[in-house]
Amino acid sequence: MRFPPANVQLRRAQLILMLVVLVPTILLVMVGIVALAVGSSSAFNVLIGILVLTFCTTAITGYILGTIFLGKGASLVRIQNDFLSSVGHELRTPLTSLRLLIDSLRDGRLTPEETQHVLRLLGGETERLDRLVGRLLELSRIESGAHAFERARVEIDDVVKDAIAAFDAATLTDPTRITTVIEPGLALVGDRATLGRAVLNLLTNAWKYSGDDKQIRLEARGLGPKLELAVTDNGHGIERKDHRVIFDEFTRGKDAIDRHTEGTGLGLAFVRAIVRAHRGKVIVESTPGQGSTFRLRLPRGRLDAVEASPARRVARGGAPT
Repeated sequence: MRFPPANVQLRRAQLILMLVVLVPTILLVMVGIVALAVGSSSAFNVLIGILVLTFCTTAITGYILGTIFLGKGASLVRIQNDFLSSVGHELRTPLTSLRLLIDSLRDGRLTPEETQHVLRLLGGETERLDRLVGRLLELSRIESGAHAFERARVEIDDVVKDAIAAFDAATLTDPTRITTVIEPGLALVGDRATLGRAVLNLLTNAWKYSGDDKQIRLEARGLGPKLELAVTDNGHGIERKDHRVIFDEFTRGKDAIDRHTEGTGLGLAFVRAIVRAHRGKVIVESTPGQGSTFRLRLPRGRLDAVEASPARRVARGGAPT
């Protein structure tokens, strides 16, 4: 027996919920109104009318909540399907290369030099596939709360230094100076390594999607109980309709696709997952042709609570490990 897709089943459930709950409820509302209208001389009719209207209110509330939950379920199914489709596409490219390279070796017509070249290519594609799978698994752990985050006092100066050092190492072919404006004394409770990685991903994106005259600025400032890390570039910018979707796995903005800029669409997904794990949020401000600014707003946490205690590693929402 073949069942329809999950999203179709959820849509059918919404329709059934509407027919079973909403239609009878509307009829009962009419009955209640009539009972109240003609029940001026009878306390019993008034009581019945009030009870009917109360029941109808409860039924409508239940219908609204049920519709919301079913809609969320349908959205999750759609996201899951899109994610699986994107993963399949990203995995297919290195797998196709591996198959072609293996076929060329199987034919046995290559010279020793060509064989060595093909073996090097095989190693490169294997490493590429391994990195992709590793990043997917890591992202899944972070988003599911299974990743162990360190809970310790983190100086923002240290986060920025870590990110810039890794950025300089990754952009040796086109070194770019980053202008930094860091408010002194900024600190929070969090995981230094993952926060540095989030900032690194933003710096790398700013470098990747800017032109030849790259101007990247990194700022950090306090906002009361929170602090903000902002990365600004003078790149191509992002269309407003893409501001939300660029944080989804394997999703990239239209400009990045049109310009054939290399990338897998996982960098900003990591940024969002890391910031959410620290109970913060990411804000993007961008206009096509006018550059972009990504702001990470993070709560400082109780710095005094970790001053005298050793660093702990906790899974999000879990117990110390």
